Amino acid sequence: MSDPEPHTKTLLIIGFMWPEPKATAAGGRMMQLIHFFINHDYSITFACAASETERTSDLDSLGVKKIHIKLNHASFDDFLVGLNPGLVLFDRFMIEEQFGWRVARSAPNALRILETQDLHSLRISRQEALKRGAIFSVGDWLGHETTKREIASIYRSDLSLVLSSFELGILRNTIGINSGLMLHLPFLMAPIHELTAANWLGFEARSDFICIGNGKHAPNVDSVVWLKKGIWPILHKALPKAVIHVYGAYLPQKITQLNDSSTGFFVRGWATDAYEVMGKARVNLAPLRFGAGIKGKLIDAMCTGTPNVTTTIGAEGMRGERPWNGEIADDPEAFAHAAIKLYCDREAWQMAQYNGIKIINELYDKNKLDRVFHSKLKKVRDDLESHRSQNFIGGMLWHHTMASTKYMSKWIEAKQVVP
Repeated sequence: MSDPEPHTKTLLIIGFMWPEPKATAAGGRMMQLIHFFINHDYSITFACAASETERTSDLDSLGVKKIHIKLNHASFDDFLVGLNPGLVLFDRFMIEEQFGWRVARSAPNALRILETQDLHSLRISRQEALKRGAIFSVGDWLGHETTKREIASIYRSDLSLVLSSFELGILRNTIGINSGLMLHLPFLMAPIHELTAANWLGFEARSDFICIGNGKHAPNVDSVVWLKKGIWPILHKALPKAVIHVYGAYLPQKITQLNDSSTGFFVRGWATDAYEVMGKARVNLAPLRFGAGIKGKLIDAMCTGTPNVTTTIGAEGMRGERPWNGEIADDPEAFAHAAIKLYCDREAWQMAQYNGIKIINELYDKNKLDRVFHSKLKKVRDDLESHRSQNFIGGMLWHHTMASTKYMSKWIEAKQVVP
């Protein structure tokens, strides 16, 4: 008997965590995708094995059905058969590893989409190189175990959403992944209109620096420590009246203990409205020494007219060939002097703000990206069998390596029921 035809307008999202758009950039990105599918009349179910928090988005108010699921449990198979989704979106490659084989078995005709968020393997291999005191090379990334897992997940998926143009390039040119298996889909932002920009606070009305980032994200923690120890002393000496406000959800003690009113270094914790605090600051600082993907804090700054000072890694894959909305520097002294320049030079500040508007409107316009995403989904959905037949490596991985994931999961499941 053939498999039943899926409900093509039924979407299942399997989340790594429940979306927290006011706490994490990943949560904001997930809500952008949810709104895209709502606007295209999909019935959405969000399933997750993690616990909800006080910062979890109110999905019920959007008509999104929530399901709490268990890892490595056969009950998920029955749930899949009953839902019979037309699309399944995996939130990061680890979720595809855990649930992909169950989806392939119980909903074989569903279009499988991988939301990469960022290339975790790139971020991790960069972090390890920094820890060793070594200069990162692509060879570090290619040889990393996480890279093999992440690339395999991309090949097993029908379509992978890649946020960073840099990451799309290395996946295509270094690994050789067929462009048809990927879609460059950065953050989906509302265009910045003249009236919006006219309502921003101007140069003189703003003061101080800001640094913002989720404390559960290792690049953010490292950046604040580096900022306090290597950059802020130079800045504070040059601009003794300026202070910095460090915001972020889930900040660890390692960060909160850096609070120092005597040097104007204030650790504020979670900002309930990131746009509000960002829009009052004169300059945003993001001294990221490792990381990957699109940086939500830098997008937020552009959307509130706040220039960014960041590193090469911070700006990576975010602007195409366009001028940056601020300054890029990779050593403490250069970073500090770049921040001082933007803070004091009204003309440079206004040009940086203008560059940010152009970056958002030309690269992140959700209206344009909506059409691109919708068209790609239709193309793959309408010819899914042919699409899969051309993905030989993906088919080979399904035939061989997924068996190990499947049987490991079943072994864990069996252990859970043994008294």
